[in-house]
Amino acid sequence: MNEGNLDSSVTIMPNTDGFLHTPFKWLGLKKRVLILGDGNLAHDLARVLVYDRSHRYDVVGFLSINQSRVPARMVNPTIIGTVDQLFEISEQYQVQSIAVCVEDRRGSMPLEALLDVKSMGIEVVDGHRMYEEECGRLSVDELKPSFLIFSAGFKRKPLAMLLKRIGDISGALIGLAFLAPLMSGIALCIKWDSSGPVFYRQTRVGLHGYPYVLLKFRSMREDAEESGVKWAQLGDERVTKVGYWLRKLRLDELPQFFNVLKGEMSLVGPRPERPHFVQDLRKEIPYYDLRHTVRPGITGWAQICFQYAASLEDSHIKLQYDLYYVKNLSLWLDFKILCRTIRVVLQGSGAR
Repeated sequence: MNEGNLDSSVTIMPNTDGFLHTPFKWLGLKKRVLILGDGNLAHDLARVLVYDRSHRYDVVGFLSINQSRVPARMVNPTIIGTVDQLFEISEQYQVQSIAVCVEDRRGSMPLEALLDVKSMGIEVVDGHRMYEEECGRLSVDELKPSFLIFSAGFKRKPLAMLLKRIGDISGALIGLAFLAPLMSGIALCIKWDSSGPVFYRQTRVGLHGYPYVLLKFRSMREDAEESGVKWAQLGDERVTKVGYWLRKLRLDELPQFFNVLKGEMSLVGPRPERPHFVQDLRKEIPYYDLRHTVRPGITGWAQICFQYAASLEDSHIKLQYDLYYVKNLSLWLDFKILCRTIRVVLQGSGAR
């Protein structure tokens, strides 16, 4: 997942529409950031900051615990010194913010120097927190349980959860009432286009890891999985003609309003996966089961920020967005996701 050099094939998507920042590019202002560390987190954070579309940051360089790595190139800036030189380099480069990305903090953290620079007015931030705030996802590979345990997120206020459930029921009822003619038309088109049932029932993993039966409009041939379960791919030959447009416009998901009414799903939440894939993903991806601490959703933060997950690597990135949602769950975030979902549906992006 984390390369030592920049890979142009990987899309960097920091500062999604959910984050409102001052237009630093127009004002000619940038915050000078020094990254303390040279591991995977430091590399990933630097890529997000360097390729930030709003041009808010100027990454002056990295500090390593290993003198032999100076002056190795990381992303665009280089390793300009060691952690022991923190105070001197902060003054020399007029640093305004220090992102702490040291992986082993027990013996490598220059605590006295960090205290000195903080007392001078320089911002000292946790690298995971800055990564989360700037690109809307959590970097799970180097994430320590302590960050999740002592973070300010994962709040489940009873009133907010009650209002969320009321909103789910109301939204599902309104959706079914207004979309009934459209859903009837879709059913007729499916029957006309190919043999088989109108609805496709599939077991998915829901809240607390319990399985449930998800309902969708059938978009593939009836014999699509005779050879076994596999990821959907671009240009999948199993997709019917009508199914192509249902997937393109996300209309195949409409029957899931019934799952919402039954309490198995929410309007907004992590997209549910099939048990076959969950068994594999939870072995390969850290903290994967945290996405099951909330109801799965018809749409979600990962769906509007990332493409369709069709591989282990895609699921790895998608989980980072899912964990951001689980950690920062709120009615306001749900509202933003629903608004942006409308745009994604109209654009027909990310469908397979």
